Amino acid sequence: MRRIYFLVPDITVTKRIVDDLLAARIEERHIHVIAKRGTPLEELPEASLLQRTDFIPAVEQGLAVGGTTGMLAGLIAIILPPASTVVAGGVLLATTLAGAGIGAWASALIGVSTGSRRIKEFEDAIEAGHFLVLVDVSADRVHEIEERIKQHLPEVEVESTEPRVPAFP
Repeated sequence: MRRIYFLVPDITVTKRIVDDLLAARIEERHIHVIAKRGTPLEELPEASLLQRTDFIPAVEQGLAVGGTTGMLAGLIAIILPPASTVVAGGVLLATTLAGAGIGAWASALIGVSTGSRRIKEFEDAIEAGHFLVLVDVSADRVHEIEERIKQHLPEVEVESTEPRVPAFP
């Protein structure tokens, strides 16, 4: 899946584009709209906390850093005192899992309180009243969807696509 980002100037055009995307068999759960705080989105699919924040990237980084730190701590614990092979393997596994868990938890707390780095690029336009639309599509449909969007808004600039979108949000 790839995530396409583009700005739309008003709610009327946004509704037409979202309706067209739904007609193109893109599920509503793959369409996310972000607007200025307090702007009524009516029946448009609003972006959730997962799309608005850096939660997912933060958890991924926390797992990696925490797991690595836990593994190194486990290796040090194995090397220092004399230990049997079975106990050493258990210690290494336990510290790696604990480190990964603590890292993911701590990073998730930070990520959920931090706005998405990707969306920050669009903050000025959103505050000016534009609508940011995020659409998750398969890689082979990106060009087709971009063309459908341009039918409604010829001057639109599809800002970019993210190479990888988590499958679960």
